[in-house]
Order: sequence, then structure tokens, then C-alpha cells
Amino acid sequence: MSPPGAPPARRRVIAIASVIYGASILLSRLVGLVREAVIGRTLGNSGEADVYWAAFVLPDFLNYLLAGGALSIVFIPIFQGYLARGDEAGGWRAFSVIANPLCALLLLATAGLWIATPRLTPLIAPGLDPDQLVLLNRLVRIILPAQIFHLVGGLISATLQARDHHAMPALAPVVYTACIVAGGLLLGPSLGAEGFAWGVLVGSALGPFGLPLAGALRHGLRWLPVLAPRHPDFRRYVLLSLPVMLGFSVVVLDDMVIKYHASALAEGAISRLQYARTLMKVPMGVFGMAAGLAAFPTLSRLVAGGRPGEAWRTLVAALRMMLVMAVAAQVGLTVAGTEVATVIYGWGSDRFSPAQLAEIGRYTGLFCLGLWAWSAQLLVARGFYAQGDTWTPTLVGSGVMLLALPLYALLAGQRGSDGLALASSLAISAYLAVLAGLLRRRLRDPDDPGESLLGLALRLVPAAAVGVAAGWGLDRLLPPWPALLRGALTGGLAVGACLTACRLLGVAEVERLMGMVRRRLRR
Repeated sequence: MSPPGAPPARRRVIAIASVIYGASILLSRLVGLVREAVIGRTLGNSGEADVYWAAFVLPDFLNYLLAGGALSIVFIPIFQGYLARGDEAGGWRAFSVIANPLCALLLLATAGLWIATPRLTPLIAPGLDPDQLVLLNRLVRIILPAQIFHLVGGLISATLQARDHHAMPALAPVVYTACIVAGGLLLGPSLGAEGFAWGVLVGSALGPFGLPLAGALRHGLRWLPVLAPRHPDFRRYVLLSLPVMLGFSVVVLDDMVIKYHASALAEGAISRLQYARTLMKVPMGVFGMAAGLAAFPTLSRLVAGGRPGEAWRTLVAALRMMLVMAVAAQVGLTVAGTEVATVIYGWGSDRFSPAQLAEIGRYTGLFCLGLWAWSAQLLVARGFYAQGDTWTPTLVGSGVMLLALPLYALLAGQRGSDGLALASSLAISAYLAVLAGLLRRRLRDPDDPGESLLGLALRLVPAAAVGVAAGWGLDRLLPPWPALLRGALTGGLAVGACLTACRLLGVAEVERLMGMVRRRLRR
């Protein structure tokens, strides 16, 4: 959401992009829940499911090592600069001098990790037995090449986003997730976890790579066969990506650390934590990722135009609305987590016991303590990236992770999986608090009369407590009705009570949100 003082054209661009990304991410998350249901009903809570989820650690690390998450963030301002000067040919040359060495390095790194997989897997999941490690090696080698499609596709997507063509990049995750579902349905009964792994590989080629490539070809993609290591844009890309490559941020390593410790716990611990984390990620993606992807090109233009105060107001307006929705979702999932897990993973299935579904629900509530921070960090970090600063988010994230590592180990030893979920929420909350404080000092317009984010947080905390108390109170009164009905009643009451408390406490975004809902209903 852009601030009231922003030009109408800019508000429309951000609003349209937000709708596109919000709708596609919501669809992707819903398809993702279907994926989780298929995985849960095929692999369940078994050791094979643990192996499947552990198989993503090494490929994800390759993506992280080559700064896959920074591809669009670093490249969009470079490409936009050429477009602003009317030099589209120069933009495509910059694309080529960055993409060509990246592809070569990516192929070499993938081949090297593919060969070294049997030596590395015992380090990433030390609690797995020898038979599980054999399966893990096979799955890792299937999934590893998928990173080639993700990384190259990410760079191609950046050329579309820089020109405000968002449809193909937005649809890519939907196709990717749908292919995993198809792989599980078609191959899962005979190949088990390997069927899902093949779905990952095919989905990566068709979604994150194929769709952006089709869109870029339609809009004049010119990929030149050039290598120019001394080209200023290649140097700029390397310098801005370097901190992401060298840092060990909590945003990236949290999942790896959780799986490392969970592999030493009871069988199924990795899977149950992963299922709970996926439930938390649904609203995180819809609210946080959509806002971040939509606002970043505009933030980059405002900062480049010497208007940091306007960039700050744009960021704060987007953050406030997103935080209200994230906290409401957090309250609903905390109260109805067990019922949601039962509907998705357990209804009509014998793969989970009621106690295991209750564990997933409990872990979901613990992960949701950090949902607000997971959602907000996607947008706050882009406030730094828009300034060409990739060092600050990486250094802050690495520092928080370094301090949090003993906390993960301590809580895992004392509280098991509950401790790991709690450590994750504490670590990401600390990261967001520090990062937002630094960005506020750097960008805030001293003439901005808007209420601070801290003031909003002081209202959201008691409102969330009211919502959780109301939902849990109703849960104790209800008879043992079906999970879908109980979850809808308790979760719905919790969200309603939270938003009502927000409104009584003067959170203006609630009225705007209700107005949007009323307008939609009238249509």
C-alpha cells in the first residue's frame, strides 16, 4: 500500500503488482497445502518423509551460496537504470555479462556438489541411519539440478519485474508447486519420496525458468554470447551479491539448523516441524512476499530519485497493513492449528495419530509467534536493497544467527521440537527488530507525522492476546465436533476478536481493511 501523498500512478503500479503477487502467492500457497496433504498422506510422518525434507538442505545451500535470493534485488536497479536512460540494448548487454558467468559457475558448482553428495549428507543430517542416507543421497542428486532453473529463471524474472511485467514471475511458483503435486500423485505410490523429487525437478524447469523465459522472449529478450568480467555492471553485481554469499543469515540458515537438530530427535520430528512450518508460511507468503515483491521496484526508483522520506512513507504504509493482517492470521493459526493440521494431513488418513496432529498444531502456534517478523522482514530488507545496501541485512542476520545458534541447541535439548520452533521465532523476531530500527534511522522523513511502527506493535500485542484468549475459551466450551467446524469457529472468533480489539485500540488499518472487504462483497 502506498502512502496518501504518493502520486496516483505510483499507487496504481504498487496496487496492481500487489494484487498480482498476492493472488498468485495465495494460489501457490493453496496448491502448496494440497502438496503437503499429498506428501502427508503418501509419506506421512515416517523416516522416509524426514529424508525427503532433509534432501532440500544441500540444494537450498547452493542457491544461497550463489546469492539466488539476491538475483532480482541486485539486478532490478541495474536494468532499470538502462531503461530510464532509454538504453534497452545496454540493459540486455548488462544482463548477458552477468548471466553468462553465473550460469558457468552454477553448472560447475552443481556438478561438484553432485559428486560430493555422499560425503556431505552425513553432515547435514547426522541423526539418519545408513539406509536413510542412501535414499537421501539419491534424492539430493535429483533435486540439485533444479537450482540451475531457479537461479537462471530468477535473473530472467528480474528483467520482467524491472519493466513492471509481473504475471509470469508471479505464476511461476504455482506451476512449480503443481508439478510436485503431480509427481507425488503419479509416482508417489510406486517411488515414494523419489516421485516428489522428480516433481521438484520438472516443476523447476517449467515454472521458475520456463514461464519467465516465455515472458522475456515475448518482451524482447536479447541474451548475448559475451563474457566481460571487467564490465562495471558485472563488478557491481558481484560486489552487491558478495555479502549475501558470505553471510550466514538467520533467514536462510534457520531451516537448515532446525533440520540438523531435528534429525537427532525422534523419527518424524523433521516432518512434523516441516508440516507446521508450511502452515505458518501460507500467510507469510501472501502478506509479506507479495508486499515485498510489489514495492521493491518503486522503492528503488524513489531512493534513486533522492526521495528517501517518500520511500520511508511508502514502506511504512505497506508494513502497517501487512502487519495487521499477519497478526490476525497468527492468532487464527495459533488457536486452530491442530484443527487445520487435522483437516490437511489427517482427515481420512491413517498416517498420523491424534497426538501427532496435536504436535503439528502446537508447533504451528510456536512458529506463528514469529509470523509477524517473517512477513515483515521480506519488506524491511528491501528498504536496504533499494539503496544498493546488501551488507546491512546480511551482517545483522549473520550476527543474530551466530548469537542464536546456542539457543537452538539449548532449547532442542531441553524442549525437543517445541524448543526448535520457539528458537526459530525468537531468532527471526530479534533480526526484524534490529533491522527495522536501523532502516528507520536511515530513511525516516523527520516531517512524517505518521505513527511509528513501535506504536502499532504496542497495540497489536494486547489485541493478539485478546484474540487467542477468546479462541481458546471457545475451544474449551465446544463439544468434540469435526475438526473443520471446530477450527472455523475457534479460529474465526479469534481473528474477529483480535481485529475488534485492534479497532478499539485505534489501529486505523482495520477500518480500511473492513472497507476493502465491504467493497468486495458489494461487487
